Amino acid sequence: MPQISWADFQARHHVGDVVQGRVTSVAPFGAFVEVDGFDGLLVGDGSPAVGTLVSARILGIDPEKTRFSLSAA
Repeated sequence: MPQISWADFQARHHVGDVVQGRVTSVAPFGAFVEVDGFDGLLVGDGSPAVGTLVSARILGIDPEKTRFSLSAA
């Protein structure tokens, strides 16, 4: 369950912001990181272990699909 609404997420977070989140799952193409109750895709080399707290930069936010992408900060 999200900690905030998607509208609040978009109001608080913008492309280029550095956020902290916890890795919730790992896939061959990256890792999913929970930020304020929403999972974003962390792309890049290597994937941290599930449960790891990471700092990441927001690369993009897709309001229509309620998703966002991240890179290592």
